[in-house]
Amino acid sequence: MLTQKELEDFQNKLLDRRVQIEKNLRGTSTELEEMRNLELKDEADYASASAESAVETAILEQLRKELNELELALDKIRKGTYGICEMCEEEIDKLRLDVKNFARFCITCREINEKEMS
Repeated sequence: MLTQKELEDFQNKLLDRRVQIEKNLRGTSTELEEMRNLELKDEADYASASAESAVETAILEQLRKELNELELALDKIRKGTYGICEMCEEEIDKLRLDVKNFARFCITCREINEKEMS
């Protein structure tokens, strides 16, 4: 069971990461908007901007997914269920939470879940 201090530490890490992601989302959105407003002179410019746009869009998608995971983890802290595996309802190892603060599954259940998803 996580101590109150450990929970506070995880909450602070999650909140810090949320601030960073929100900043990155704003920056990436601004870059995409600027690219849309560029006057492209030829097909090479268009191809380059299009490729950059696709990468930026993929980054935005990944950041949004991580932000959702962070929000779920913060909600679990508030509800007192943080660090509990969503499948087996056992505690998630603290070392795993150190690596992935918003982990929803213990290692065993994560592997089962990934096999079922593929």
